Amino acid sequence: MSISNNGFDGCSSSSSSSPRSSKIVNLIRQFTTTMKSGGLKLKDRRKKPTQVHALTINSILSACSSSNSDESMILPFVNAKSVLPYGLPVVQLIEPNIDPHLNPVDFVDSISDLYRRIIGSCSESETCCLYLEQYVLLCAVGDPKLLRRSLQSAREHAVDIHSKVVLSAWLRYERREDELVGVSSMDCIGKVLECPKSALVDNVFDQSCSVFDRCQCVRRNASEDVKVIVSLNNECFLDHDDYDDEIVRFCIGDEVISCIRPKIASLSSPLNTLLYGNFVESAKESIDFSRIGVSGEAMRGVEVFSRTKRLLDYASPSIVLEILSFAQKFCCEEMKSACEVYLSLLVSNVDDALIFIEYGFEDRASLLVASCLQVLLRELPSSLNNPKVLSLFCSSEAMEKLSMVDHASFLLYYFLTQVAMEEKMTSMNAVILFERLIECSTQNWQKTVAFHQLGVLLFEREEYKDAQSCFDAAFEMGHVYSATGIARAMYKQGKTYLAREVINKIISECKPNGWMYQERSLYTIGSKKMLDLEEATKLDPTLTYPYKHRAVSMAAENLINEAVQEIDKIIRFKVSPDCLELRAWFYLALEDYQAAVRDIRALLSLDPNYMMFHGRMRGDYLVEIVNQRVERWTPADCWLQLYDRWSCIDDIGSLAIIHQMLAHDPGKSLLRFRQSLLLLRLNCQKAAMRSLRLARNLSTTKHERIVYEGWILYDTGYREEALSKAKESISIQRSFEAYFLKAYTLADASLDPDSSSFVIQLLNDALKCPSDGLRKGQALNNLGSIYVDCGKHDLAADCYVNALDIKHTRAHQGLARVYSLRDERKAAYDEMTKLIEKAENSASAYEKRSEYCDRDNATSDLCMATQLDPLRTYPYRYRAAVLMDEQKESEAVEELTKAIAFKPELQMLHLRAAFYESMSDYTLALRDCEAALCLDPNHKETLELYNRTQKQAAEYNT
Repeated sequence: MSISNNGFDGCSSSSSSSPRSSKIVNLIRQFTTTMKSGGLKLKDRRKKPTQVHALTINSILSACSSSNSDESMILPFVNAKSVLPYGLPVVQLIEPNIDPHLNPVDFVDSISDLYRRIIGSCSESETCCLYLEQYVLLCAVGDPKLLRRSLQSAREHAVDIHSKVVLSAWLRYERREDELVGVSSMDCIGKVLECPKSALVDNVFDQSCSVFDRCQCVRRNASEDVKVIVSLNNECFLDHDDYDDEIVRFCIGDEVISCIRPKIASLSSPLNTLLYGNFVESAKESIDFSRIGVSGEAMRGVEVFSRTKRLLDYASPSIVLEILSFAQKFCCEEMKSACEVYLSLLVSNVDDALIFIEYGFEDRASLLVASCLQVLLRELPSSLNNPKVLSLFCSSEAMEKLSMVDHASFLLYYFLTQVAMEEKMTSMNAVILFERLIECSTQNWQKTVAFHQLGVLLFEREEYKDAQSCFDAAFEMGHVYSATGIARAMYKQGKTYLAREVINKIISECKPNGWMYQERSLYTIGSKKMLDLEEATKLDPTLTYPYKHRAVSMAAENLINEAVQEIDKIIRFKVSPDCLELRAWFYLALEDYQAAVRDIRALLSLDPNYMMFHGRMRGDYLVEIVNQRVERWTPADCWLQLYDRWSCIDDIGSLAIIHQMLAHDPGKSLLRFRQSLLLLRLNCQKAAMRSLRLARNLSTTKHERIVYEGWILYDTGYREEALSKAKESISIQRSFEAYFLKAYTLADASLDPDSSSFVIQLLNDALKCPSDGLRKGQALNNLGSIYVDCGKHDLAADCYVNALDIKHTRAHQGLARVYSLRDERKAAYDEMTKLIEKAENSASAYEKRSEYCDRDNATSDLCMATQLDPLRTYPYRYRAAVLMDEQKESEAVEELTKAIAFKPELQMLHLRAAFYESMSDYTLALRDCEAALCLDPNHKETLELYNRTQKQAAEYNT
């Protein structure tokens, strides 16, 4: 069915369709066969409708020059010296983006079904594809660790060279090593997982070998890894006396190359037929090869290979290319393979790849094309700025060539389109990449995500009719969320009533979800709009638009302080540049310039190129303007302020101060490292990794650079490699950060008594090295935690007290734990109260304090924790457990269900599965177990529950 209705379009159509519209129509017709007639009809290109449109940024920017614009919508402009040159924000310009990822109505059902298919998969290639599907589904969750695990699992089960090449390059891209100075795209981190040479080895899946093993290229010469064998010079010569009766001479111009007839014949069936068949040449001792297209030197190389099965070690690439062409022409597969391997080792940069890939296409050399493709992919995203690379991936002719050598796939084009989205590419080339993705789609979910994402891109390009058609195609394939795109595209074309009806239909037929009410609020006014926004927040408190709309509406009524309080609700647990921009905007209106510049600096830490006032002014320029109205701080003042903000657990304030310090000293790697730590606390991982890479690039000493490389490896899941970097740095110079990295990495594993003692020693060594109080406070806090785990409570208390002495406020939590273990619950409660009073962000403190009081006070604290940060899962689990104890099973399940709806987290899924098991609802228990195992297939408790429930279900059904 189709929920769009072009019959309500009151615009006249032109007489002919544009090529782009026709292309998209053809794609939709090709891949969708279940739609009703009329559901996906695209009207021809035409002029903009004359109805009143919803305003876009571009229309607002051009409002002053448009004679028929609504005067009430023009942003006020005041004196250029003002810090509010564009007045207050307006609700029309804070419209929520359409999520480009798949967003199932019932996410738990989707991932539980996927888990069943993964464990029931009967082939490695199918399993690899299923893990890619898992990646696509988990994009909606947005957890980088889960996404990386999916890619790693896909790479683990990849058996063909193409999949290995793409997935290895993708894993490297996720670490953004292209931004590291002095690092080559073909460098290997030491594991098979990302090794460029291992990716080119075509072998069957071997459970005895793991992609997480150390790769051979770090221990052997590269030529041994991929079995490139070169000849010894003395093997190149032929003693004719031994083969007088079996010599055949190939004449190439004036050159004569003597070969052993049976050796040449053994190269392929065609050559065997030529030399021993019924041809005239079969009886000749000399055969004219002048018109074959091979030089004498290349033919000598063929002769050597026929005897030694090796290529000449002194052969030039041009000669090997000739031999490759000869091998292709005469079907000499073994010789062709040797040539491909030889040439693949020569491809080291984009220019080489673009040259050699054409030879690969010409001679159907799949391995050579793979090696070229690997270089291009490992140079992403920069390689997409090369017109020749774009042409290779975008042109239909190049795609046909890729298909001929088995290198055009959904996997390849999905990777390319994700990079294009990440780089915010909206050009026609990006559109073409998505069209290629659709052409490569074979399964329903592949077509769905391809059409939906193309719809998002076309919507951003303001091609609303084509976007609506793509969303309609995705919707017809079962992706209900694509209805938002259909409705939004209608809205942009002036069909607000139809847009509202689309979402009304979804709400009436589907399980309620926050995005549904958020979307409908765009098409309603007054109290209905506010009711929809409230319902959206109730169902999904992580949606930012309702908070932003309410805040902007309050500001429009001159309730600026109330607007700040409203936007604070979301910033407390979900920091984003757009929300920080709004709060800074409100502070400017309040003339609180210190708070405004703090928020602007913080958002510039997340996005250095952010444009303020809906894209009208550079953020760094606004900082310079506002700075004229605030007190100037010296570097010493900044350090004092940083200590103060850090001790108050004010991560946004600390981030702003570090940004200010970097303005004075942009090359200081230490500050970039501190910036990355704060961004990680704020759950801004991409921005954190960018800062960490900058810290590495700005390092002035080798030992410091190695430590930052270690942290990059640790944060991307390479624990052993991070540990190796820490050891290497310590061997060069003993430093706080090197010891801390080593201790932190070791402590990440389950510690036995011996390991704990070693970590304690490492942290003590770190504390002996020069550093500032901010980091030493962290080390003391970690040391106290290890002592607690070892049962050394007095030593732990000393560490926490020492940490508090240097204003490491988080140590209150550790000290409270010590008091609790000593059965001093009142002291523990009081200690956490001190943390609540000091901390700017106190949600975790309320949560922890609930452990040291009675049930009523615990419930109160946990309610406060949920109010401050609804993403914290422990309060939901606690309340559900209490309800279960009170025999209120339905209420207990509902408490978990409402949280799982917007945060499908493993612990909550596990607990709900356990509840269902106790209620003898084995079907739902198994579903939740499968969903949890899809998130973590090695979770021991869930595996035990799953196996137990399966047995119970089997007994129940017999």
